[in-house]
Parts: sequence; C-alpha cells; structure tokens
Amino acid sequence: MAAKKGSLSISSENIFPIIKKWVYSDHDIFFREMISNGCDAITKLKKLDMMGEYNAPEDYKPELQVIVNPEEKTLKFIDNGLGMTADEVEEYITQIAFSGATQFLEKYKDKTTEDDMIGHFGLGFYSAFMVADEVHIDTLSYKEGATPVHWVSDGGTEYEMSDGDKAGVGTEITLFLNEDSLEFANEYRAREVLEKYCSFMPVPIFLSKANAEQEFETIDEADLREDDVVVERIHEEAKMEEKENENGEKEMVEVSPARDKVKINKRPVALNDTAPLWTKHPNECTKEDYIEFYRKVFMDYKEPLFWIHLNMDYPFNLKGILYFPKINTEYDSIEGTIKLYNNQVFIADNIKEVIPEFLMVLKGVIDCPDLPLNVSRSALQNDGFVNKIADYISKKVADKLSGMCKTDKENYEKYWDDISPFIKFGCLKDEKFCDKMMDYILFKNIDHKYLTLKECIEENGGTVIDPKEQKDADNDGDENNVEELKTTIYYVTDEQQQSQYINMFKAHEQDAVILTHNIDSPFITQLEQRNPNVRFQRIDANVTDSVKEEVAEEEKEAFKATTDSLIEIFRKELGDEKLDVKVEKLKDENIASMITLSEENRRMQEMMKMYGMAGMDPSMFGSQGTLILNANHPLVQYVVEHKEGEHTGVICKQLYDLAMLAHKPLNPEEMTAFVKRSNDIMMLLTK
Repeated sequence: MAAKKGSLSISSENIFPIIKKWVYSDHDIFFREMISNGCDAITKLKKLDMMGEYNAPEDYKPELQVIVNPEEKTLKFIDNGLGMTADEVEEYITQIAFSGATQFLEKYKDKTTEDDMIGHFGLGFYSAFMVADEVHIDTLSYKEGATPVHWVSDGGTEYEMSDGDKAGVGTEITLFLNEDSLEFANEYRAREVLEKYCSFMPVPIFLSKANAEQEFETIDEADLREDDVVVERIHEEAKMEEKENENGEKEMVEVSPARDKVKINKRPVALNDTAPLWTKHPNECTKEDYIEFYRKVFMDYKEPLFWIHLNMDYPFNLKGILYFPKINTEYDSIEGTIKLYNNQVFIADNIKEVIPEFLMVLKGVIDCPDLPLNVSRSALQNDGFVNKIADYISKKVADKLSGMCKTDKENYEKYWDDISPFIKFGCLKDEKFCDKMMDYILFKNIDHKYLTLKECIEENGGTVIDPKEQKDADNDGDENNVEELKTTIYYVTDEQQQSQYINMFKAHEQDAVILTHNIDSPFITQLEQRNPNVRFQRIDANVTDSVKEEVAEEEKEAFKATTDSLIEIFRKELGDEKLDVKVEKLKDENIASMITLSEENRRMQEMMKMYGMAGMDPSMFGSQGTLILNANHPLVQYVVEHKEGEHTGVICKQLYDLAMLAHKPLNPEEMTAFVKRSNDIMMLLTK
C-alpha cells in the first residue's frame, strides 16, 4: 500500500482539547480505554474462532502486554486480538463516530450477545492523546493474506498510514508520552493505574519494563511446562543426617530425597484476576473465598459481618457482592465503597443512580453490562432502567436480611448493633425497603434482649393493631379513642447518663429500649407515623404511675402546701422564677430529685440542632426540663422544714445539679460550680 495522508473525519479541530478537558476528568483513565479496546479485539477473535470463521493456533493464549520504556518515554499496549486491515483502520480510527463493536454486533447479531462486547465507545482510543504527543498503531488483521498497517498521528487532525512490518495477528499501540505525563512510563506508576482500573478484566494483562534484566526462578523438574525457557538443569543430592534409632544406635537417615530442578526464565504473572468472585455462582464460593476477596479489594483487615451475592440474568444482567462491614468504634467512618463495573471493566466508585443511597455505607462490587453509560463511561446516561437496577439491589438486601432473621436469628441479633444504622437509614430513604423490613427491625431492651416492634408493644402492655383497624379508628374521628389505643415505648439514649432512670424502671419491672445512634431520632418519628398506635418517649420524659405513690385524699391539702413551698424555695435559691418544679411521692426513697423533659420539647431541641439553630433560646419552645422532687426523701423534707436554714440554698443547688447530671452533661461553668460546692459540703462534714 502506498503511504497515505489524510485528515481525521471529525466535525471540529478542537476535538482533542475536548477529549482532554471534558470527556475524561482523570488522565490516567486512558489505561482503561487502551486495555478495554484490546480485550474487545480478543473477545471478537475468540467468537470468530468459536463460529468457525477463524482457526486460532493450537497454542493461542489470549493476553495483553503493557510495556513501559522510561528511556524512550514510551508506553506500549499490545493485544493478540483480531487486528485491523487498512480499510478498518480508516473506518474505526480515522472516523471517530464509529465503534467497531457496532458493526460486529450487527453482522453477528444471531450468533453472539452484546454482553461480551466491551468496546462500545468510539472515542476510547483517542484518550491516548491526553498523555501522548504522538501515537503509532501497528496492526495485522486475522484475515488471510492481510497486510500489516502502520498508522501515525501527532494529536492534531492529520494522520499518515502506510504498510507496516508487524508479524503476528493483533494490534500494538505505542504512545510517545508528553513531558507532563512521563510518570506513566514508570513501572510502579503503571502497575498502580492498571490495578485501579483493570484488576478484573477478562483477559490476562502482563506488565513489563523494556530492556529490563532477565529474572530467573528455580522449580522442580516435574513442574516444567512446555513454554518455559530452561536456563540450567540442577541435580540436588539426597540429604542425610545421623539419627538415633529405636535401639539407641546411631545411623544415617535420608531427610530429603534427591531432586532434579531446573532454573528457568521467570514466568510472567498476570496483574488481573480474569474470573473474579462475583462472576461465579454463590454455590461455588466458600466463606474463605468471600473474606479473601473482601480483604484484597477493600484493603480492610477486619472481617465483614456477612455478605450478599447478587446474581441476576433477567430482566437485566447484574452480578455483584455487597459486604456489611464491621464498624469497631464510633470513630470509624461508616462511609463505604461500592465499585461499579461494566463487563469487568472498572467504571467508578459509588455512582448514586445505581446504588440506593442507604447502601452507600456498604462495601462491594456490582457488575452490570447493561448500564447506559456516557462516552467516557464515568457517568450514567438518563435512563429509567437505572432505577430498576437500584430497586432490585434494594429488594435483594431486604430479602437477605429478612431471611437471616427468620432462619438464623442468633447471628442476626449478633450483627444487629452494627447493621441497624444501615437498615434504619434504608427505611427512612426507601418506602418499599421499609415495608419489607418493618417486621425485622430489632430493639435491644435494658436487659439487652432483642425484641421486634410487635414484641415491644406487647411488653409494654399494648395490643398490636391491624393497620386497617387503625385506619377505621382514625376515620371515626374520635381522637380520644385513637389516643387510648396508643402504646408508649420508653427508650434510653445513654445507658451511663440515664442509669438512675434505668434502675428505677428495672426496680418496678418496667421495660425500655436502647436507642443510642444519631439516626434513631428521625427513625422513631417515622415509626410513629407508620404506626399511629405507638408513641416513643425517652425514659426521662415523665414520671410514670408505676414508680410513684398516690396521695391519699386526706393528705392532698397538706401535700399541696408542701409543693407550693418547695416551688418557692427552689425558684428563689436557684434564681429562676420560671423554673418548672413538680413534687411527687416516689416509691424509691433513695432518689431525691430528677429531671424530666417532655418528648415534644426534646425533639424540638434536637431538630433545632439538626438545622443549625442551636444558638436559639430553647425556652421559646417550652421548658428546659421539669425538676421532680421526691417528697419521701429526707433531704427534700429537710428543705421544707428549714426554709430559711443556713444550708438550705446549698442543698437546693446540689439537688438540682445532681438531677441534671443524671439527665444530661453540665456545661463548664455549671460543672465548676458543682465541684466547688461538693468540696464545700465535704468540708462541712469534717466540722
């Protein structure tokens, strides 16, 4: 063929700046495009061989070679795929709008499937010009009598094509790197990028350095393969040692037999796993396989709690593995990593359209060949099909969790504290997921026993109401009837801080559940909306009837006088005329004072914090809390009897701070005053 020059068939001379700055945001991504094109060429050749349109040599081994040459500042990508003729180079390389896969599929649409095609993206090859001043293509088609082709372009719109000298079928692309991209000619940098994008490509990938010294390895002769290059044959004599036998006599014993070994050129090792775990059927995979894959991909030494293997062929092709990671401490990030692949080609981390938002906290891989990606494969095209994928993933997670709760309750309870934030977040974000999981939400009570919502209602003396019955009650318009149907479930947000209340509940055989995560507040609000017969109250929201005594009829007048007196004294000594004080006769005489805060006020304050309104005065929305005084306690009785006593003020302030400490942490000024006052009280004991 006579040398040929021409212009690339593009609509604008600015195509390369667009590719560099817009289509690909990460410059190292050209590795993925070059390798993907090579995989595509090999896949096509294997298909042609299977269909009898090409006879591959008996020793044919599909592979991709990446060769770095820091001295010459070049990078080579070599595949032994189907190669190209001059006409095909003209069509697929110089006419950017075409993708070779499109015509190939059209021709063989009855014999192959789109799932096997990686090269759907016509611009992929041109990503090379992000890092190269000049690109050479040397290719030889599989077609009988084909002539090798040599193609050169310097990154403008001009190219030159002539006969080449390539001997083997396939394609070799040489990138002459620009000064800003010489890092990619470094073997270690190239390895890093290949592992990032190509760890699971379906064709073996080998990386080497041009002109590197030959490395060797020694193996047993029995392990020698036909393609090994033997450098030296080595005979090792048997090793003998003097040992004592059963009769106490010393004799020479063979401890290592004679062996024949061979020194060979070091065998190349592929960088990638061509059959990753997610491509296998779950029945083929062991627990050890899943854990090893998790550690390899996510570099996480902690063992995952459990995993879900996704394997779907209809109505779309999707495979993957989702891991529920172990979160050891509150300081661990709960942000996960979902790696998205297209036919084992890495696309991106955490593409939100495909993965339900609440599952972003998991770690995993998802491979979906049917994803409608844009030209750079880095973002999804708008397509309603994507929502179906997200729905499917959400459903599979719900199926796995509900199934585990039914068949492996012991382990489900063991994992619950770790997985509950994921599940509750999912319930808040996905109504369908919430519907599926509602009966499998667990609550840990103050005895550390796990209960479902239904069991919580029954434990608190309520009745589980059918949603239809509840709806009928709502429609009757009788609010009192609706309120009477409600069951109160008490909860704890800090076992240490609220220990006084917990002990009081335990003493009177009352139950409460432990809800310590930030997500629990919006979650219980959602539960109340979905279950109008349930209300949640924190354990310190009020004083329940079971922990207090009734005031006898004949004592009511005197009790009211005592109450009025205590309110007056405490407001005066604490310098707060708006202080909310209540006096009760508590059964537990060891409790002198406590703070309660209505559930409505607490949630309002939490909402203020959530929306950055923490600086606003909470009193706008009601009391900061109610001081409950136990009329049965000697200290409270002392205050009543010594209204003007020398130490009455100190006792009032101490009772208030002790009650507040059991309710929430004191601020720095309050804590300083409390410590000083405690020291003063101890000094009084020494006199």
